[in-house]
Amino acid sequence: MTTVFVLNGPNLNLLGRREPQVYGSTTLQDIEKLVREKAEALGTAVTFRQSNHEGHLVDWIQEAGAQGAGIVINAGAYTHTSIALRDAISGSGAPTVEIHISNVHAREGFRHRSLIAPVSVGVICGFGPMSYVLGLEAVHRVMAERARQAKSSQH
Repeated sequence: MTTVFVLNGPNLNLLGRREPQVYGSTTLQDIEKLVREKAEALGTAVTFRQSNHEGHLVDWIQEAGAQGAGIVINAGAYTHTSIALRDAISGSGAPTVEIHISNVHAREGFRHRSLIAPVSVGVICGFGPMSYVLGLEAVHRVMAERARQAKSSQH
């Protein structure tokens, strides 16, 4: 069974209360439920975590890599500022999908630049809480394809 770490950065613990005009009224707990339902349908295990601290996210990225897991990450504001997260993702070997609830490209200019997108297999943004489900499905498919390719190269 594949495992996917769903990692959430700063302020995402406030979803449902923080800027509902941007992020909606769905809470992080609601999103976790949606993700777990999708993961069950895919036959994928999920580790769902949130921290306001960059170092915790780095530790979890490294843990995912060590376990051969995939990553779906909403790094919040760290998306635009964290070389540490970029380097952790790059060094982990974990297929990573960057996600955002809002369409970051329709917002302030500083949100248009991601330091982690270049080391991710893809980026999904603007679909509200569904961004998480789409990210999970995407990383699951990437991992399945990599496993298939590895198996066929052994024959």
